[in-house]
Amino acid sequence: QLQLVESGGGLVQPGGSLRLSCAASRFTLDAYTIGWFRQAPGKEREGVSCISDRGITNYVDSVKGRFTISGDNAKTTVYLQMNSLKPEDSAVYYCAAAWRSYRVSCPLTAGPYTLWGQGTQVTVSS
Repeated sequence: QLQLVESGGGLVQPGGSLRLSCAASRFTLDAYTIGWFRQAPGKEREGVSCISDRGITNYVDSVKGRFTISGDNAKTTVYLQMNSLKPEDSAVYYCAAAWRSYRVSCPLTAGPYTLWGQGTQVTVSS
């Protein structure tokens, strides 16, 4: 069974950093677009960042300059480096895979993503 497994969440003070990992189980990520989404209590799910099979990246405005998405050379893990964290970044973070290739920009909407991980909690608080 194909799976995505997130890790790296936790409690961090404002201004701190975390690195989230999205590991693929039983497949490699080289043919897929991977997205990171988050959902805070009482709020809708929000697309945070994505990286296409061609290495094209995209970010929601609120995280530009603070978050960086990348993939490992083995094409099995995608990372989300989160710096200068703010309380409003607190949420459950999910990674998801889309079996599509994007030439210009990858989507931050959930529709194209069909395989989802279980999520990892990020809490930014003093």
